[in-house]
Amino acid sequence: MPYTAHSSRYQQMEYRRCGNSGLKLPAISLGLWHNFGDVDVLENSRAILRLAFDSGITHFDLANNYGPPPGSAEENFGRILKEDFSSYRDELIISSKAGYLMWPGPYGEWGSRKYLVSSLDQSLKRMKLDYVDIFYSHRPDPDTPLEETMGALDHIVRQGKALYVGISNYKTEEATKALEILRSLGTPCIIHQPKYSMFERWVEDSLLDLLNKEGIGCIPFSPLAQGLLTDKYLKGIPSDSRAAKPHGFLQQSQITEGTLDQIRKLNEIAIRRGQKLAHLALAWLLKDVRVTSVLVGASKPEQLADSLKCLENTAFSAEELTEIENILKAGSS
Repeated sequence: MPYTAHSSRYQQMEYRRCGNSGLKLPAISLGLWHNFGDVDVLENSRAILRLAFDSGITHFDLANNYGPPPGSAEENFGRILKEDFSSYRDELIISSKAGYLMWPGPYGEWGSRKYLVSSLDQSLKRMKLDYVDIFYSHRPDPDTPLEETMGALDHIVRQGKALYVGISNYKTEEATKALEILRSLGTPCIIHQPKYSMFERWVEDSLLDLLNKEGIGCIPFSPLAQGLLTDKYLKGIPSDSRAAKPHGFLQQSQITEGTLDQIRKLNEIAIRRGQKLAHLALAWLLKDVRVTSVLVGASKPEQLADSLKCLENTAFSAEELTEIENILKAGSS
C-alpha cells in the first residue's frame, strides 16, 4: 500500500537547534550503519524507516561505505526514498560521509579533494538525489592538508550538492583547525559526529566545550557502546551477541567482570527511573544541552520504538548523576 506519514509525527518528537545554525534536528536520529545493506531484508528496512518518520525522526544518517556491501545502504535507502518518501523530501535531513575505504587505489579513501568530491557524486547517484542536507568529512587525513579537505567541503556546498557540512571523528585540536578554515572559506561547519557514550567519554575533555563555544552541534554515534549499554549483557555474554563473534568492533576481551558490574549497577538506576538500561544511556547523553541529537541504529521496528521511549524521561536528579558518575569512574580507574 502507498505510504502516508502519520499526521501527528511532529508532536511526538523534540527538536533541537544545531549549534548556531538555522537547522533543527530531532533529539533521536536514525543511523543506517547496519541493517540497511544488501544482506538485509529490504521490507524490514522499509518498516524501520516508516516508523522513524511516523515518530518524528526527520534525520537519516548514512555514509558511502555503509552496507554491506559498501554503498548498498545508500542504494536501498534511495529506493525506499523514491517509493515511499519522495513527496516528503523537504521534510527530511539526509546526511552522508566520505573518509573510509570505499574503492581500490590511491583515490578511494581519506580526505583528498579528489576522493570527497567523487564519493559524494557516487552517493548522490546511489540515492537518486540532487543534494544531501549534510556532508561530512568522515575522519581526518594525516597525509592531506586540512586546507584541502575543508576546501573540498566548501566546494561541494558551492556546487549545490550539500546544504551544510560537518566533521566526524576529529579530535579537539584537529576540529579547532578545521572549524577555523571552514569559517574563513565562508562555509561554516554546523555539526560534529563523535563516538560518545557512557563508556566512551573523550569528548568531555575539551571537544564539547569547543563545539559549545563555536556554536556547533554535536551528534554522538554508538551511544549504546555497540550494545553493551542494553539488557543484552546483564547476565554475561550471550552466544548470539556481537561480542561473541570473532570479528567486529566489539570484542569479548573488552567485556570484563568490572564492565559487567558497571552495567548491572547502571541497570539498577534505570529500573528505579522506570526505564531500561538503553533508555538511561540515551537520556544521559541528551541531558547535555550541547548534544543536538543522538544517533541510534535499529535491526527491526520494535527496537527503534523501544529506543524512542528514552524521551519519556530525560531529566536526572543531582543524586542520580552523582551515582552514575561514581559507577563510571570506578570502571575507568
